[in-house]
Amino acid sequence: MSEKKSNAVNETLRLPLADQCDRDLAAQLAEEGKATLVMLDLDNFMQVNTRFGHAEGDRVLIETGEYLRSALPEGAALYRYGGDQFAILFGSAYEKEDVFLQMERIRAGYECPLPEGGRQRLSAGIAAAPEDGELPGDLVRKADAAMVRAKLTGYNRVCLAREEKMVVKTAHYPQDMLH
Repeated sequence: MSEKKSNAVNETLRLPLADQCDRDLAAQLAEEGKATLVMLDLDNFMQVNTRFGHAEGDRVLIETGEYLRSALPEGAALYRYGGDQFAILFGSAYEKEDVFLQMERIRAGYECPLPEGGRQRLSAGIAAAPEDGELPGDLVRKADAAMVRAKLTGYNRVCLAREEKMVVKTAHYPQDMLH
């Protein structure tokens, strides 16, 4: 997505876009060698535009962006990556497990109503450097692939790039939260 692209969603949210995310990720990796990237996408969003129109789709995107901005902890940066996709870059102070639990909290608290009475849902994928890759492109691809896996395994989920590497340090989370 180009920084020059203008639309109601971008003008309202005023979030940095994909190319800024890529630059920030590269800078963080160069300076600290550690970063955690989340790629987040709205589930079945095309149906919102098709069934309810683009104005409703814009409302959902704006409400989502505002919710994400308000729900993120200090040290996390939100970007509009393109279409219905957002990216979140967590600073090096956050471990992958912390990010996973933050994203589960955000996913579970997301309440964006749709006109027919349903709710919009979201899916997210997480990749962390250095364990999932050391180059910005590797992290973007792996976080995106984890997000796609979240959708393919039932939507409304958060998945890690390499799930087998995460050991949850607490038993306070039900098994269905840890997918």
